[in-house]
Amino acid sequence: MEKENKLTYDEAMQRAESVIARLEQAEALSMDEYKRSAKEAAELLQYCKSLLAEMHEDVAV
Repeated sequence: MEKENKLTYDEAMQRAESVIARLEQAEALSMDEYKRSAKEAAELLQYCKSLLAEMHEDVAV
């Protein structure tokens, strides 16, 4: 996920939302495309979660 690590939180969330919208139209995707997209969305969301945790640590007193 090297590419996603260079994204800002907002960019990663926008990308995740785009991928999720594509997944919601699953009938238009092959099984391989669905699997790839689901994995990408999960990785993006995990990345966003890690950024939030990092921010929380930075602002915790």
